[in-house]
Amino acid sequence: MQFTDLKAQYAALKPRIDARIQQVLDHGQYIMGPEVAELEAALAAFAGTRHCITVASGTEALLIALMAAGIGPGDEVVTTPFTFAATAETIVLLGAVPVFVDIEPDTCNIDARLIEAAITPRTRAIMPVSLYGQVADMDEINAIAARHGGLVVIEDAAQSFGARYGSKRSCGLSSFGATSFFPSKPLGCYGDGGALFTDDDALAQAAREIRIHGQSARYTHTRVGVGGRMDTLQCAVVLAKLERFEWELAQRARLGAAYRQALADVPGLGLTSVRPDRDCVWAQFTVFIDHGRDAVAAALKEQGLPTAVHYPRPLHRQPAYAAWAPAAGCPHADRAAATVLSLPMSADLAEADQQAVVAALRSAVAATR
Repeated sequence: MQFTDLKAQYAALKPRIDARIQQVLDHGQYIMGPEVAELEAALAAFAGTRHCITVASGTEALLIALMAAGIGPGDEVVTTPFTFAATAETIVLLGAVPVFVDIEPDTCNIDARLIEAAITPRTRAIMPVSLYGQVADMDEINAIAARHGGLVVIEDAAQSFGARYGSKRSCGLSSFGATSFFPSKPLGCYGDGGALFTDDDALAQAAREIRIHGQSARYTHTRVGVGGRMDTLQCAVVLAKLERFEWELAQRARLGAAYRQALADVPGLGLTSVRPDRDCVWAQFTVFIDHGRDAVAAALKEQGLPTAVHYPRPLHRQPAYAAWAPAAGCPHADRAAATVLSLPMSADLAEADQQAVVAALRSAVAATR
């Protein structure tokens, strides 16, 4: 069994993907070819934003968003420690300071109630992460940003593209939305890729220039930039996948609901919460195992059932970022790191395979009690 079944997805989409790739091979415009603008228009329409700027990866999306917002040395960016390293990495690369705020114990998203106390005169931005496919409490986060002089809010939506929050979608909820098209993401390409979303014309223009070495015109470098373009072939792949993305989101919702129903009564196993005003696209289906997580994972592995831990050590415990660990710690992030386990999830996960995972998980958890 595959943790994310990309082979089955390709088999279902093969004619469309192959035709899109062949089109690029035929016209030969591998950098900034016509598929780039086509994809940007389609993604902006999907997310409900004025602008979409494709970039080389989800990490580049965060970096370019921070650069476009003018974040630099000494500036503080409030964020979560329970995320992939790229979230804090991009902050530190610009000489800015990550200010870690603990998470909600049931969603694993940043606890918006704790953000205001972390804001200082040096705070320039807030970077919530929409973890596991569910958007953080963006209404409250945006309200906090407004109360403190209009701080920039950058949603790290690497795992949540397509998720709904009220009447809106992830990436269309704040100053900037940044997502990833890494192959295992809900909408993935066949390499690295990402995108930025905004309604702000000035931020969009800055991002477009920064991704091409700060150029406002060929060989006119208006600002410092990076080589951050998403190549045309990867855009072509995402365009093909976008054609059935709504179906995949519905499948993810169905599979997530089936997991939740099947695992709701297992002693020693907890489920992440989904708030009533939003949904989850289940980039990962993640559970909490109170005792013996590693033994449970090993038991499933023996049966050929893959699992993963997202994430085994929060950033404030990582050597590269420990200098910015908050004095009070982040106890909920620490607990999550010790107990979370992600199960196989993709739109093409077969019902029989899901049932096999459920049966093995129930048995393994019972054996550790």
